[in-house]
Amino acid sequence: MFWAGRPKQHAGRVRSPLCLQPVGCTTSEFQMNALAVAPTPTLRYAPPVFAPGRGGLVVERVSGQSAVTAAWASSPLKLLVPRPRGSSVWAYLSSFGGGLVAGDETVLDLRLAAGTRAFLSTQASTKVYRNPHQRACGHRLGATLGADALLVFAPDPVQAFAGSSYVQRQEFRLQSGASLVLVDWFTSGRSACGERWAFNRLQSRNEIFFGDERVLVDSLLLDPADGALAKPHRLGRFNCIALVVLLGPALREAAASVLADVAQQPVTRRAPLVCSASAIRDGALLRIAGEHVEDVGREIHRQLRELGELLGDDPLARKW
Repeated sequence: MFWAGRPKQHAGRVRSPLCLQPVGCTTSEFQMNALAVAPTPTLRYAPPVFAPGRGGLVVERVSGQSAVTAAWASSPLKLLVPRPRGSSVWAYLSSFGGGLVAGDETVLDLRLAAGTRAFLSTQASTKVYRNPHQRACGHRLGATLGADALLVFAPDPVQAFAGSSYVQRQEFRLQSGASLVLVDWFTSGRSACGERWAFNRLQSRNEIFFGDERVLVDSLLLDPADGALAKPHRLGRFNCIALVVLLGPALREAAASVLADVAQQPVTRRAPLVCSASAIRDGALLRIAGEHVEDVGREIHRQLRELGELLGDDPLARKW
């Protein structure tokens, strides 16, 4: 079932979000089913907190398929679920204002039950608008993957405008046999307008755990206080940087393919696209830097071309 916003008043009583009418259920069917609902149902997850910018997505196994059993979001966060059930679930993050303005913060709680598969992306690039009052925007993600679950988290890049500040922290906790694809990338801003790496500060931290053991920490801080970001010894000619992580048993072949592919690429002076790859525990870590955002996007898609077999279709085919 799905819900968004605050609980509604109904017949003089507050109607719990758990009793909102499910998608595809007629009014008469819903009224009959509502009579059978226990007054205090037992939840397998915490009820949503309707603070600004908070949201959540729960995926469970239903009749042998992955299915969204709960989804909620409050402004400015928007959560779209075009494929709520199937061999894999597809969901997209968006915002009501087209981006983040000074002080906006989004928080997402993502839970995948054992044996489920999900693809999570964004509707478009995450735009972070200028910040004249020095109020940083932010995003936090907490994801829990049950045994043998698969999450492909591949949002569009973050695009921080001149004068903006952005802080992002993402934490992934994997149980035995779970697998993860993580894409985290950033652009220089509005480079077509001559605006390159002109934000005040950008910080991103990704942590991945197997059980209680931390297996990967990737922390990025881009701050002009440490030197102009567009200088040759820093980001130079590049307008986009990306991190791609493939981790877990379901992605061993894909990770090995990425490592072999990058090892065979020639080293060319002032190449418009530069890739490096490293083996990590049960997976691979890929870094990409490019002069053009589109080239980086196409390279990410090329390296993740085998995901279609795992998800039942290729969600990136019509994007890059």
